[in-house]
Amino acid sequence: MKADIHPKYVNATVHCACGFTWETRSTKPEIRLEICSGCHPFFTGKQKLVDTAGRVERFNRKYGRKAEA
Repeated sequence: MKADIHPKYVNATVHCACGFTWETRSTKPEIRLEICSGCHPFFTGKQKLVDTAGRVERFNRKYGRKAEA
């Protein structure tokens, strides 16, 4: 590898909009996020399915699954 062409790999602080912060390593010393795994609906279990024209219901009927609330 060539010398002095690679960025420095430093300790980085990651800040989420929800207030959660953690330390990692990156080429940038500070990283700001809008959403992280601590506040994302998919990871928190608060995800809602948006039913467009009854597609989810029709799928559940077709494959014999009961609809979840």
